[in-house]
Amino acid sequence: MRPTGLSSIGKNGSRRPRDGARRWRIAQVSPLYESVPPQLYGGTERVVSVLTEALVGMGHDVTLFASGDSKTAAKLVPCCPRSLRLDTACVDPLAHHIAMLGEVFSRADEFDVIHFHIDYLHFPVSRRTAIPQLTTLHGRLDLPDLAPLYRKYDDMPLVSISDSQRAPLPFANWQRTVYHGMDPNQLSFHPEPGGYLAFLGRISPEKRVDRAIEIAKRVGMPLKIAAKVDKADKEYYESKIKPLLDDPSIEFIGEIGEKDKDGFLGNAAALMFPIDWPEPFGLVMIEAMACGTPVVAFRNGSVPEVIRDGVSGFIVDDVDAAVAATRRALELSRRGCRDDFEARFTAERMARDYLAAYAKVAGAARPDITSLTGHPVAAAAAAAVTELVTKTMAGAG
Repeated sequence: MRPTGLSSIGKNGSRRPRDGARRWRIAQVSPLYESVPPQLYGGTERVVSVLTEALVGMGHDVTLFASGDSKTAAKLVPCCPRSLRLDTACVDPLAHHIAMLGEVFSRADEFDVIHFHIDYLHFPVSRRTAIPQLTTLHGRLDLPDLAPLYRKYDDMPLVSISDSQRAPLPFANWQRTVYHGMDPNQLSFHPEPGGYLAFLGRISPEKRVDRAIEIAKRVGMPLKIAAKVDKADKEYYESKIKPLLDDPSIEFIGEIGEKDKDGFLGNAAALMFPIDWPEPFGLVMIEAMACGTPVVAFRNGSVPEVIRDGVSGFIVDDVDAAVAATRRALELSRRGCRDDFEARFTAERMARDYLAAYAKVAGAARPDITSLTGHPVAAAAAAAVTELVTKTMAGAG
C-alpha cells in the first residue's frame, strides 16, 4: 500500500513528493545473500524492500543494488543473477559484494545519498570520497573484533535499529535510531486466536527454541515451529533440538516464505520469542503484532523497546515467568496489539525517519562533492575500490 497523500504524478508519469518536499535520489545497497524481498528467511533484505518501496511510493527516485531475482518498483541494478544463499554455484560471496561496490561507486554522481546495508564492507572506500552516505547496522555489535574496526572508522555515519544495539559501540558516529517498519497491508489482522503457540525464525543456540518447547509443554498447548537451519547450526539442531521434537504436541514445519506468515502468525494464540542474546531488533515481533498476535519475549536486546508490556505482549526473565505470561497473553486484546503496531512500526514512519537521516548526512557532507583530488567523485571512488580489491587479493595470496 502506498502511503496516502505523499506523492503525486508528474507530467512524465513519475511520482513526485507533495507539499514541495525534496525529491531525493537514493541508492539502496542491499546484501546479496537473499533477494529483495527474500523468498524465504531474510530480515535485512525484507527491511530493505519495505523501505525501498515506501520511498518510491513517496515519490523519491530510488535505485536498488541487489540480487537479480529481486522485485521492486525502484530501478533495480542486479549485482548477481540470484540470491547467493540459494545459488548452489556460489563459492565466494565476498567477490560479488566487492563487484557490487565497484558498480555503486562508479555511479555515485547519480545519487544525493547512498544508503548501505552491508555493514562495514564499504568503509575504506566511503572514507576516501565526499559522497553523502549512511550505513544501517542490522546485526549484533558485541563481538570483540568489531570495536577496533569501528574505532578506526569512527567518522562513518551510522544508524542503529534499536538503542540497545549501540551499547557495545557508544563512541561510534550514531546519527539516530530507526526502528523497522512494515506495510500495514503486508499482514492482516486476525481478531480471534488459534489454539497453538508459534515460534518463527532460526534454529540456533541464541534463539532458544528449546525454551519455547519447554514453555509450550508446561502451558499445555501445541507449538508450531517455522524455522530454518543454517549449515553452521546443523550439528546443534541434530544433537540438541531434534530429540525435543519427538512429541505429538510439537510440530516442526521448517522454513516458510512470506506468503505463509499471515496464516502462521495470525492463527497463533501467541508468539514465543525466548531469545538468549542481544537481539538488535527482532522483526518477527512486529510481524506478530501486525496480525494481532501477542508476544511473550525474554528481556534481551531490543525487546523492551519493541514490546509494550501488557499491551502487545509480556516481557519475562525466566521460563517460569514465561509460562505464567503465556497464559495471561491469551487474555490480551488482539486489536490492541494491532493498534500498537500501526502507531509505531509502519513503513511510512520508517521511511520518514530515514529521510531525516539523509538530510542530516547530506548537510554534513563536505562542500565539494563534485570532485576529489582533481577527479570526478565516481572515478575516484571506483579507483579506491580497485585499490581495495588489489590489497585484498594480495593479502589472500
